Amino acid sequence: MSPTAPPAPLLVRLLTAAGYRIQVRGDATVATRLRDRRAVVLVSAARSPGELEGHFAPDAVHRTLLYDDDPGPVARALAAERGMEVLDPSTLGPALGELLLPTPESTEAGADRGLTLDAPFSVLPEGRRIVRPRVGRTEAELLIGAEGPRFVLRLIPFYVAPYRVRPAAAYGGSPRLLDRIVAVHGVAGSAEVWEEGDRELVGDLEVPYQYVAPEVTPNQAAGLALDAIRRHHTVHVDHTEQHDGALVIETRRVPPAVDDVRVGPMQLIYLPHWYAEGAQGRVVLDAVTGRRALTGPSAR
Repeated sequence: MSPTAPPAPLLVRLLTAAGYRIQVRGDATVATRLRDRRAVVLVSAARSPGELEGHFAPDAVHRTLLYDDDPGPVARALAAERGMEVLDPSTLGPALGELLLPTPESTEAGADRGLTLDAPFSVLPEGRRIVRPRVGRTEAELLIGAEGPRFVLRLIPFYVAPYRVRPAAAYGGSPRLLDRIVAVHGVAGSAEVWEEGDRELVGDLEVPYQYVAPEVTPNQAAGLALDAIRRHHTVHVDHTEQHDGALVIETRRVPPAVDDVRVGPMQLIYLPHWYAEGAQGRVVLDAVTGRRALTGPSAR
């Protein structure tokens, strides 16, 4: 390192004290902090960013190349294309605090409450597989705004499972564990994340209804659920580079790793939907949220 930056041995000690795990790989020193997936590679300015990308773990969120001298504009441009931050002795000083100190812990509701990343387990109340509707026929008529439609209440199958996820922690933030519920439409195959306690299960309804049989298999639902969870909890990480006086902001999308998601057992429940046939065609309303809903082949 040049005299304007801490000597390499001192910098390694600082990174170690800040919680980084240090590994030496040839002429490069790799520092990785597991709790926020931040990684720093200390290396000679003669090395290209393309050669060094393999030193970063695939799930690293914030990746920094720390050169012992200015690597030049070509190297900076190559690093920016790959979503890597570049520091050298002249720019390390202002960035050192960000590298060493984590940001304040997240206060998001439902964040890490001392949980472990084990698969959550949930057993539905015996005999209760139907979600209680909140939107009756009168409310459905008002929401649709059509006169004289023919209404049918149908119970649409959903595969639901509790899950626990550790999203990537951007910008040095503390990692957190979240508990949510994933629901896969048993006909259309769409998947979404539900909050706990939003839907009440009952054994039967007082109004006439029709069942719709699932067309998605449990194995298919499990794959769709995992994809939806990772997509829902993807974080966006920005870093800033200067190129010939211009400020360039690069954004990377970082989903949680597969190993950072634990999904509990899939169970089949039925969500009531109002099907209205009228002069304007068919309208389908979720009888719990009141939103217009997707339909699948068997639900038509």
